[in-house]
Amino acid sequence: MATHLLRNGAIGWLLRNCMSHPQASIRRCLHLTPSLDKKVSFNLSDIGEGIREVTVKEWFVKVGDTVEQFDNLCEVQSDKASVTITSRYDGKITKIYHSIDEIALVGKPLLDFDVVEEDGDDEEEDTTSSSSSSASEAEQVKPSASESGGRVIIPATPAVRRLAKENQLDLAKVPATGRNGRVLKGDILEYLGQVPPGTNVPHPTLAHAKKSAAPAATTPAAAPAPVAAAADRVEVLKGVRKAMLKSMTESLKIPHFAYSDEIDMTQLMQFRDQLQAVAKENGVPKLTFMPFCIKAASVALSKYPIVNSSLDLANESLVYRGAHNISVAIDTPQGLVVPNIKNCQEKNIIEIAKDLNALVERGRTGSLTPTDFADGTFSLSNIGVIGGTYTHPCIMAPQVAIGAMGRTKAVPRFNDKDEVVKAYVMSVSWSADHRVIDGVTMASFSNVWKQYLEKPALFLLQ
Repeated sequence: MATHLLRNGAIGWLLRNCMSHPQASIRRCLHLTPSLDKKVSFNLSDIGEGIREVTVKEWFVKVGDTVEQFDNLCEVQSDKASVTITSRYDGKITKIYHSIDEIALVGKPLLDFDVVEEDGDDEEEDTTSSSSSSASEAEQVKPSASESGGRVIIPATPAVRRLAKENQLDLAKVPATGRNGRVLKGDILEYLGQVPPGTNVPHPTLAHAKKSAAPAATTPAAAPAPVAAAADRVEVLKGVRKAMLKSMTESLKIPHFAYSDEIDMTQLMQFRDQLQAVAKENGVPKLTFMPFCIKAASVALSKYPIVNSSLDLANESLVYRGAHNISVAIDTPQGLVVPNIKNCQEKNIIEIAKDLNALVERGRTGSLTPTDFADGTFSLSNIGVIGGTYTHPCIMAPQVAIGAMGRTKAVPRFNDKDEVVKAYVMSVSWSADHRVIDGVTMASFSNVWKQYLEKPALFLLQ
């Protein structure tokens, strides 16, 4: 029809009809190539490592925004790392399915888009578009809590909001005592039961508002009610704590055995001090003991590769891992996480120190990725930074061994001449999978590790 009109003066026909009709019909008259507003659901795709659910931490868009492909949509936190989700479509956002801190499932919708496409799609998609468009119009009449992000603006400083986020609190549920209803740090501490009830006195603006709203008292005030016992608080496990629930449940199915020893760190302390200036020149502001412990573990793994293996129960076989991807426990605002440094067998101490500092920084900023956690072969933990001496660390399946270093402290020791001298001693506790490793193997591995730390000049051979 359009082709026929164009061949017979269609432009003049269009102008005559559009001029004689209301303005609402002009757009329809001039649309020679029709287009369809298609509603498309954007599903959360698989982000790897067997992750089936994530927590929505931040939205970068809202309902009504127009986005293009590869624009950032939101940031999600799995039990291992944070991931930024980007758009696969050009279009307008019509619905957001999850509020901040809600759980989103892999394969389920995160958002709905109105995607503009030229006519030419199949009839079934056109039908879906029509019904979806009607549903979208109905939803726009009354936005839901999900569309608005489910967030209520509560007066509070950034420091108070950070404290609430660390304790996973909704500020709307915390009784405010600050000026004009502002939530204070003391309000959160009182809500958490860390300070006695009634510690925070309401600001006069709040007291005045309550006094104005209350009716005039005509009877004597009743006797004060007895103070109720502190209420329990239920918190659903998520994020790192939920991951710990799963991993430790699997870990304690492994038959552990423990082996402990002491290491004289006196020579290593002097050796490290001599390397501080060189480390700083190479981009390592402060050289700690941990890179030496990691490198010594890699040397010992080369001599005892069974400690760097994993157990395949289904096939009753051992997988000897070629790379030394040594996992290191890091304390972060989200909890204790265990990313790994890749290919330690190919790196020197300065390179390991750089990689370790990078992991710590990403952990503190919540920017660790699934790659940082993948393919770990052996683990080390330094409880000494907290102050402990001995522990019994739990193996992280499918690994078969883990070590934990205690605090280095000055103690009296006898030297070769039977003289009492000051020595710096660190304890180490190993746990091994007794289905794979026997006590002699673990002790031999520990002796190699100990030898390199007590005689650090041996690192020159590596």
